[in-house]
Amino acid sequence: MPNIKSAIKRVRVSNKKATNNTVKKSTLKSTVKKCKEGIAKNDTAAPESLKNACVALDKAASDNLIHKNTAARRKSRLTKAYNAAKK
Repeated sequence: MPNIKSAIKRVRVSNKKATNNTVKKSTLKSTVKKCKEGIAKNDTAAPESLKNACVALDKAASDNLIHKNTAARRKSRLTKAYNAAKK
């Protein structure tokens, strides 16, 4: 444990941010998983879950939770899977 006041604060802040990022990533994964399941089951709510997943991926990319290219790739794959299942 650091002795310097600013270092103590940095540890506290970084722990808080790490916890928040873990929660956000978990929520993102749940949203994408729900979308994939909806697409696989050919659910009527699949377009809405796809939209929610795309929004969540964009938000995660803008918050630097994931890289913007990763978000684009995942959105592309979800959309491709949705269009293939729709046929």
